[in-house]
Amino acid sequence: MIHGVARERQAKRREEHEVEFSRIVAFSDGVFAIAITLLVLGFDVNGTSGHQLDSALWDQREQLLAYAISFAVIGRFWIIHHRFFGEVTAFDGRLLGLNLLYLAWIVLIPFSSEVLGDYGGETAAVVLYSANLAGVVAVGMLMHADARRAGLTSIGDGAHREARMRSLFLIAIFVASIPLAFAAPRITPFLWLILFLDPATRLARGRG
Repeated sequence: MIHGVARERQAKRREEHEVEFSRIVAFSDGVFAIAITLLVLGFDVNGTSGHQLDSALWDQREQLLAYAISFAVIGRFWIIHHRFFGEVTAFDGRLLGLNLLYLAWIVLIPFSSEVLGDYGGETAAVVLYSANLAGVVAVGMLMHADARRAGLTSIGDGAHREARMRSLFLIAIFVASIPLAFAAPRITPFLWLILFLDPATRLARGRG
């Protein structure tokens, strides 16, 4: 009984439950939209007089960097999530649960991004942000692998290998950021720029 509750594998075919499936996707898109919108709450120039505005804007440079990184990261996560559900042919309770867990990590990004913007030179801020993004990628990889193993997606071997390689690469970058943050917390965020080069995709395609 417990096993049945923990792992419901009575999958519903997408074409037979299109309304329910659309609600899942719409809810997920809404969470992404809210998370990416909340990023701007880290900016604050209220109470600044006109002649102090340039100084106040300059003081927001750490917040602007955190915003730019987080906007790009959430945007990329949304694209990956969108592509994944575009390949989903059926869904079950376990997929819904993993998707909710994935979204829970997504909605944490505005908070960790704000902390990074306010305390960018502090080790704890960089560690929190790195752990947050590593958690997103790890749960996403688990969700993709579990859905494919259960036959819920039409993702082919090549695409699955590419996605797994990309996820492992992202996790490696964020995990490597944690010890680096203890030595050089202000330099660590620049390591994340490697993510936009996407060498994992080229490596996976080369092996294919």
